[in-house]
Amino acid sequence: MSRNTVLTLTSLLLVPLTTLHGAEFHVAIAGNDAYAGTAAAPLRTLQHAAELAQPGDVITVHGGVYRERVNPPRGGESEEKRIVYQAAPGEKVEIAGSEVVQHWTQLSGEVWKATLSNAFFCKFNPYNDLIRGDWFNPKGRPHHTGAVYLNGDRLAEAAKVDEVMKTASTNPLWFATVDATNTTIFAQFKGVNPNEQLIEINVRQTVFYPDKPGRNFITVRGFTMRHAATPWAPPTAEQIGLIGTHWSQGWIIESNTVSHSICSGIALGKHGDQFDNTSANTAEGYVKTIERAHAYAIPWTKENIGHHLVRGNEIHHCGQAGIVGSLGCAFSTIEGNDIHDIHWNQPFDGAEMAGIKFHGAIDVVIRGNHIYRCGSVSGLWLDWMAQGTRVTQNLFHDNVSEDLFLEVDHGPFMVDNNFFLSRVNIGDMSEGGAFVHNLFTGKIVSQPERSRDTPFHPPHSTAVAGLTHIAGGDDRFYNNIFIGDGTPGADSVKAAPQHSPRGSGYGLWGYDQREAPLQTGGNVLYNGAQAYRKESNPLLAAGRNPHVKLEQAGGEFRLQCDFGAELQRAGAGLVTTALLGKAGIPQANYENADGSALEINTDFFGKDRSKTKPTPGPVEVMGDTKQGIKVWPK
Repeated sequence: MSRNTVLTLTSLLLVPLTTLHGAEFHVAIAGNDAYAGTAAAPLRTLQHAAELAQPGDVITVHGGVYRERVNPPRGGESEEKRIVYQAAPGEKVEIAGSEVVQHWTQLSGEVWKATLSNAFFCKFNPYNDLIRGDWFNPKGRPHHTGAVYLNGDRLAEAAKVDEVMKTASTNPLWFATVDATNTTIFAQFKGVNPNEQLIEINVRQTVFYPDKPGRNFITVRGFTMRHAATPWAPPTAEQIGLIGTHWSQGWIIESNTVSHSICSGIALGKHGDQFDNTSANTAEGYVKTIERAHAYAIPWTKENIGHHLVRGNEIHHCGQAGIVGSLGCAFSTIEGNDIHDIHWNQPFDGAEMAGIKFHGAIDVVIRGNHIYRCGSVSGLWLDWMAQGTRVTQNLFHDNVSEDLFLEVDHGPFMVDNNFFLSRVNIGDMSEGGAFVHNLFTGKIVSQPERSRDTPFHPPHSTAVAGLTHIAGGDDRFYNNIFIGDGTPGADSVKAAPQHSPRGSGYGLWGYDQREAPLQTGGNVLYNGAQAYRKESNPLLAAGRNPHVKLEQAGGEFRLQCDFGAELQRAGAGLVTTALLGKAGIPQANYENADGSALEINTDFFGKDRSKTKPTPGPVEVMGDTKQGIKVWPK
């Protein structure tokens, strides 16, 4: 009997006993799946460890690059008895959806090709897999889920092979053809021989994703995960990310680096069904999607779905979204993530793209994240059913579209203690929001949406209480700082006809034409930012420019500013559930997810605020700002 056979039999005998107390399986590059999975005799693949692991077990993966897709066949049973996948402490562990390609042939100058048998891709070939789906805009040309990487950097897909044959620009190109037998990849390698470099190509649709819903209570911790040929993830379809929860509950995704997903990095989204991608991009189609989610075998309820924790990850260079979630994101916490370079220089477009893009973010907490350099998309997009949602203590900057887009939400939702530093801070096509202790250095865009009826809910529930359009207004703005560009708002926009205006400017004057009035107080407006016309006693410092500037030095971001004495003269008061009242449409309180009363009594850094006269803006006591305020990492 061989040593491997002995180890295999031993492992089979031990598994029923060890899982009673929680077994630990080890995985290492030098391991073997015939081994027992101990530290001394580790397994070789994460997938084999996943097949062995039972609720309560831990899978510890040791240093190296693992080129595989992990499909967990089961989840844990509870918060206390979950299945944990973790990188060994102090070791760099990478899980890649790519494979290395060698043996490139030079065609001319910087143009090379590699020919691969289609068997290389098994059952899924990204170079024959088009990106498509609801609300996707290909901009008149095909796009595939494949990619080519030179030493970790992604080349851009060409529309035609002729484009690859030209001299390479600053963004080198690739193109692929697929016939019945082979896949041929043409690529520009500028100034290098690809046979002497690390060239990788996408071969797997995802990296860590269960093939069926209901795999609950899984922890994924400490990995580098990259290179996934993910499909477009509209809210009407199954949402597959580089790592995703697939209509489950109770996942913890923490301390990972997630990058280079063709579409989405982390997916907390919906299940698939027979109607996927057939809504013809309509609001009515998504209403039907919600109805089917309630009727699904695992229904969309607080007891079954969501409650995920996504914490302390770095998420970057994803084509569609850093984190996406339709319905399955409800009751989750998204905290302390560094999300950047999303949809940066991408040739396609669509309406489902952002640093974070959520539909149905009921009782979701989005706290302490750093979201920046999202190209032509929002930093955070809360689309439909943001109710009981709290966006707090986040840093937004250098986002091309806007920092926060609120689309057809009826509230109540809370936005507090954030730095909004991009050209456009808020796109508000919603109502029933509370904006408290924020710094706004860019424009706020406000408009109604009367062409769509969208859901609202009983408090802390996924049940649909009714559907109605967005008349606009019914927002609360307390204790915020607004900074203008030195010029007042445009009178022509202010005079637009009632019920049809689109207000866009610095400050709150864009809400003057909203149907429902605002509640306001304690706001400070600098450098030409304009107040809401019905606000009593706003503090206007029109002639003062605080010169807010965010500077990066190494991995630190510091805010330079000089607000002067104006902040101390503002008539700010403590913001509470009692002050805010009820959001008009759902008639629901601004309160915590557990139903307890809300009180904005801490600042961006979590420091206590004055109970009697809190400082406007995200930071309670500015102090000496000559050296700048370190805002990331906290």
